[in-house]
Amino acid sequence: MATVLMKIKDIEDEMARTQKNKATAHHLGLLKAKLAKLRREILAPSSSKGAGGAGEGFDVTKSGDSRVGLVGFPSVGKSTLLNKLTGTFSEVASYEFTTLTCVPGVIRYRGAKVQLLDLPGIIEGAKDGKGRGRQVISTARTCNCILIVLDAIKPITHKRLIEKELEGFGIRLNSETPNMTFRRKDKGGINFTSTVTNTHLDLETVKAICGEYKIHNADISLRFDATADDLIDVIEGNRIYMPCIYVINKIDQVTMEELEILDKLPHYCPVSAHLEWNLDGLLEKIWEYLDLIRVYTKPRGMSPDYEDPVILSAKKCTVDDFCQRIHKDMVKQFKFALVWGSSAKHKPQRVGREHQLEDEDVVQIIKKV
Repeated sequence: MATVLMKIKDIEDEMARTQKNKATAHHLGLLKAKLAKLRREILAPSSSKGAGGAGEGFDVTKSGDSRVGLVGFPSVGKSTLLNKLTGTFSEVASYEFTTLTCVPGVIRYRGAKVQLLDLPGIIEGAKDGKGRGRQVISTARTCNCILIVLDAIKPITHKRLIEKELEGFGIRLNSETPNMTFRRKDKGGINFTSTVTNTHLDLETVKAICGEYKIHNADISLRFDATADDLIDVIEGNRIYMPCIYVINKIDQVTMEELEILDKLPHYCPVSAHLEWNLDGLLEKIWEYLDLIRVYTKPRGMSPDYEDPVILSAKKCTVDDFCQRIHKDMVKQFKFALVWGSSAKHKPQRVGREHQLEDEDVVQIIKKV
């Protein structure tokens, strides 16, 4: 492990020394590929008892409709935030590392049950196994959204430090899966095509990165101006792309001028967990970033059940997804569905399993006799 960390440090130092321009793009791409391979060695489950304890203690059962993780340095107010939002008790004290394990709670909002995880504070170097960093970030990878909690009275550079730790663990914040196709083949060499003008990648750089992974035959097609990092992420294939909200806590301790500067940060939400300022605004933002929709059920001959909606992701919200969410056997018995709401052309509309549902639609399933 020590040797791998030394190699990582040597490569990072060399990258820091290298100027970024067209002449060095090939060399930097190669270094980034080597770095990604070394990071994968660290992230692989270790059989040794050291290295941050792989997997012990953070086995929290996933429950509810979605999962949100609180990530941040020690003593920024993560536990207070969990206590105020969920009513779950997580120990709060004025010293660092009060929370030593993962404490789950449940937020009930707009009929959805959102599991909120209070993760222990991470330290710089967590991605390299320092502290319990591996466990914290491994649990963060299982979330649907991450809240990075920052202290308003501490340097805003803490934001970049936490991002660096999460990126080192293969988590890509507020970004989409790269729009490129990568397909290995048996022969024919590297075939590199692009539908747009590339300013970061050329054939030589692509061949060098693929060569580092011992890939000598592949078809690579770009549909956007990709970087070497994007190509490495696609080759690695284990990256997780998730939304993230930067929760600036303790805003009661800063001036209005400082708050106006913080207001320029993208994906940001100012709160004071202790005084319960803007917690409603935070819940609204969590709902927006989770991108969920509510669908109400209507039994035949009865009124719709508006108390207990079925929660679906806006990316997977067909009638088929709705049936699967209720019970797997319902798909086999499905005949057609009646839909009321914004997705229906008339009320009700008779639809099949492929029909796309929208927020607050009402659905009645008609089964085969």
